Amino acid sequence: MAVKIVTDSTSDLPRPLAEELGIEIVPLSVQFGAELFKDGVTMTPDEFFDRLTTGEHFPTTSQPSVGEFVEVYERLSADADGIVSVHVSDKVSGTLNSARVAVEQANVGCPIEVLDTYTASMGVGMAAIEAARAANAGNDVARVAELTTEAITRCQTFALLDTLVYLEKGGRIGKAQALLGTLLRVKPMIILRDGEVYELAKERTQRKAIARLERTAEQFAPLEGMAVMYSTIRDEADAIAERLSGYMTAGNEPMVVQFGPVLGTYVGPGALGIGLLSAPK
Repeated sequence: MAVKIVTDSTSDLPRPLAEELGIEIVPLSVQFGAELFKDGVTMTPDEFFDRLTTGEHFPTTSQPSVGEFVEVYERLSADADGIVSVHVSDKVSGTLNSARVAVEQANVGCPIEVLDTYTASMGVGMAAIEAARAANAGNDVARVAELTTEAITRCQTFALLDTLVYLEKGGRIGKAQALLGTLLRVKPMIILRDGEVYELAKERTQRKAIARLERTAEQFAPLEGMAVMYSTIRDEADAIAERLSGYMTAGNEPMVVQFGPVLGTYVGPGALGIGLLSAPK
């Protein structure tokens, strides 16, 4: 038996990679009108962004239910020495609370550690990857939780948005309220700090904004892990990943990952982001 790793779909963790590492992804939900979809399960990112830009309904999102977490914990516990559950910031989603309540209700015979990453998207994904590597190396649940908690302190997530409309409509603008008063055509940039959304910068052009995104990543180098996220402009994400590859530690390469439906609800089309894991000092 071994330690099992759980995360949620706001991690934007590619499912093939999650399966390879043995990470269980609990999906959040996104709803258009009366239609409800499971993030990354019954709706793909491309399907989501197509509907977001052409459909008549603005989507809403919801966290997994306590019962969904209970089912996952009970199923995994059958052959686990422990479970480490790694999730999106408690300040932007109720997902972590569902997981914590599920721990109290689940009928399991092993310890469960629930961790707040204080971030979102591939910042969560990087923490989950580190948890899985620690578990697959044979560490016990306490040590996996300890190593993951340390890795969380080295994870960062920041993004360049084409517009703040989606973040504002979704009620997730957090401490970046000041950006709402900026002039039209300013490219807003956000960063998650202590679990909340803050203003990172604002630039006048897309070219300058991408350069700022890259300079921000460089500040955290050397990088053990990095994912460049995009909603609808894959070519820009590929180019950023190529330019930043030199800041990776030996043997590591950047990933390019599409924002999933739940995160896409808030970042909107035309968004770019970076989730990274700095190397230990």
